[in-house]
Amino acid sequence: MKVLSLFDGISCGMLALQRAGIPVECYDAFEIDKYAVTVSKRNFPVIVHHGNVYDGDFTQFKGYDLLLGGSPCTYWSIAKKDREIDCNGEGFRLFQEYVRALEESGCQYFLYENNYSVHQNIKDEITRVLGVGPIMINSALVSAQNRKRCYWTNIPFTSFPKDKGILLKDVLESGVTWQDKSYCMTARYPGAVLFNTIERKQRTMVAEPVNTYFNGETIPMGAAQRGRYVDGEKTEQHIEIREDGKSNCLTTVQKDTLVCSPVRIGQYGKGGQGQRIYSVVGKSVTLSANGGGQGAKTGLYKIDLPDGDYIIRKLTSIEAERLQTLPDNYTAGISNTQRYKCIGNGWTVDVIAHILGGLHDV
Repeated sequence: MKVLSLFDGISCGMLALQRAGIPVECYDAFEIDKYAVTVSKRNFPVIVHHGNVYDGDFTQFKGYDLLLGGSPCTYWSIAKKDREIDCNGEGFRLFQEYVRALEESGCQYFLYENNYSVHQNIKDEITRVLGVGPIMINSALVSAQNRKRCYWTNIPFTSFPKDKGILLKDVLESGVTWQDKSYCMTARYPGAVLFNTIERKQRTMVAEPVNTYFNGETIPMGAAQRGRYVDGEKTEQHIEIREDGKSNCLTTVQKDTLVCSPVRIGQYGKGGQGQRIYSVVGKSVTLSANGGGQGAKTGLYKIDLPDGDYIIRKLTSIEAERLQTLPDNYTAGISNTQRYKCIGNGWTVDVIAHILGGLHDV
C-alpha cells in the first residue's frame, strides 16, 4: 500500500502496518516534533518526511491508498483548562488539515484517532465530516494501559481486539504494583510523584523492593517491622508518646541512644555518594546543588510499606513503551524526557494493527 500519515509522531502507524502484515510500498509522513522524527528515522529510514501539515501540498499523493492520522488532542482534552468545545479553535483547524489531505490525495481508506474525552460537539462534527461514527477501543484489551480512544475509519474490521489479560505487573522490569492496569500514558511524565498516582490517577508509579546489605550480609525484607541494621548491628524502632497521648516522633534507638544522624541501610551498585540508601528513621543527608547517582542532591531513602521495605518510582521508558505495545528501546536515542513525551503522544500499536488487519478483507 501507499500510505500518507499526518501528525505521524514516532511512526506507530508504520509499525502497526508491519505487525498487521500489510505490505508498504511507500510511507510519507508529516510531523514537526524533531525528537519524534529522530525516533522515526532510526526505526524506519525508508519513511519520507515532509514537515508541517499546514505547508503540505497533498495533491502530490494522488493515487495513495491509506491516510492515517490523529491530530493533537492538546486543545480538546478534558485535562486542559478551558478546553475547546466547539469547532472554532486550533484543534479543529488541525483536524481540517486531515480532511484536506483526504480530499486532495483521494485516499481510498482512512483512519483517524483522537481522545475519548473530546467534547461531544466536536465528535459529532468529525462524524459528519468523515461520514462514519467513532468506535471507542480501550487499549487495556491488548496492553497493561487503561487508554480509551475513538477511531473513525472506513476500514471494514468487524470485531474488537481480544482481551489478552495483560496486567501492569507483566510489563515491569522490576518491582511490584498495587493496580492491575496503568493509567493512560501522557506526553508529560517527568517529575512524577506519588500524588499523581494516588490522587490524580495519572503517571503510574511502582513499588520497588530495595536489596540492602552490610559487611556481606543481606538485610532481610520486612526489616522495617523487626528493626533496623546500622553498621551491621540490629537496631529497634521507638515511638515517643506526648502527654496528650499522641505519637510525637518515630526514632531509631541503638544501645539506648537516640540516632540524630543519617542512618545508612544499604546501597545501589558500588555505593557512591549518590547511591547510598538511608532510613527515614533518622536525619537526612545534607542537601546539595550538585552530585550524581540515583540520589543526587537529596540522598536516597527507603520508604516502608506494611508488606515490606520499598521505595516508590515512576515507570521506566521501556515499561512505558510496553504499555503502548512498542518494542523495547523503540524510542532510544533521545533523552528520557522526550521519550516519555513521544510515547505518550503515540498510538497503542496493537490496537491500530487490529484495525488495519481489516484491509486483508478488501
